[in-house]
Amino acid sequence: MDDRQRYDRATAALEPPFAVVDLAALRANAADLVRRAAGKPIRVASKSIRSRALLERVLAMDGFRGVMAYTLPEALWLAANGITDILVAYPTADRHALAALAGDARAAGHITVTVDSAAHLDYIEAAVADVRPRAELRLCLDLDAAYVAFGRRAGALRSPVREPHEAADLAAEIAKRPGFRLVGLLAYEAQIAGVGDAPPSNAARARLIRLMQALSARELILRRGRVVNAVRQFADLEFVNGGGTGSVELTTREKAVTELAAGSGFFHPRLFDFYRRFTGRPAALFALPVVRRPGPGTVTVLGGGYLASGPPGPARAPQPYLPAGLRYAPEEGAGEVQTPLLGQAAEDLRLGDRVWFRHAKAGELCEHFDALHLVDGDTVVEPVPTYRGEGRTFL
Repeated sequence: MDDRQRYDRATAALEPPFAVVDLAALRANAADLVRRAAGKPIRVASKSIRSRALLERVLAMDGFRGVMAYTLPEALWLAANGITDILVAYPTADRHALAALAGDARAAGHITVTVDSAAHLDYIEAAVADVRPRAELRLCLDLDAAYVAFGRRAGALRSPVREPHEAADLAAEIAKRPGFRLVGLLAYEAQIAGVGDAPPSNAARARLIRLMQALSARELILRRGRVVNAVRQFADLEFVNGGGTGSVELTTREKAVTELAAGSGFFHPRLFDFYRRFTGRPAALFALPVVRRPGPGTVTVLGGGYLASGPPGPARAPQPYLPAGLRYAPEEGAGEVQTPLLGQAAEDLRLGDRVWFRHAKAGELCEHFDALHLVDGDTVVEPVPTYRGEGRTFL
């Protein structure tokens, strides 16, 4: 039985659209991440999963410790539901959530908030000024991990803190302010972890990416180590977080890094097919029903316009995955209400048949579905709610 037959059989009682997670693929991907981490713990990036039940499943596996959340309200909700050791990896300007954190000593003991400037400290102090009693807030310093050479930059536009003296100055400022404790340092090398080094049909671009990544890794291992040493003069760091799915086996070699981060690697979405260092198994899929047959070699499915964030382009569209050989109509693409699909494989599809898609990214899929149906073999073992299914939308 091939994967399409297996998924069709497992979900025969369901009416599409719906989303599934293949548990065997998820477990295999998780095991491969642990192997690549070579003994260092992996913090699970919640934005790539967006299902509390699945987060709990992953955290129960060996090799994973802690959650990397994307908003403070999300972190407060996770903490209220029993998840501990939560790093909010992006600065927050949510005054109500900051006040709630400062007023809840239990939550404040489990949640770490990221900052990258004295302005963040000023903002937080103003937000919690009226909270009594006020719990001490745990802070993480976000370091710019981009590669800069010849006036050009490769990497995400994140923190303004880049050099050891800049990090030390901010660490010293945190140490002077009551109510704050610096416990961690975060540096995400997006230009390595989030950029595949084997883009299809573009050998020249692949060579440039590999050269940039090699130079970036060499520069960052020295700079990150110096930053950590400088910050430790002012704070007893509990963790130094680095990496992502695409760089786990590289970042783990750095002595300064105590833990890694990964999220997309569990679902292995389409954008993560283009790496030489690892091969994952597609674990998260969604099914859309065939609702029209406009002509020879063409079918139309319901919905489908689940585009991924990032620079607009074909790479951000979902991939028609099963049956193989389907493609978008170039003048329509993935539509809001309906999506025409072309190709020889369309000849064998009938009304009501499913077409299985992969999202370009991981957790963004969960913003379109209220449940993930967990498939083991050719059986749905249970549906679990996404954040949306629990009535939670944090972005």
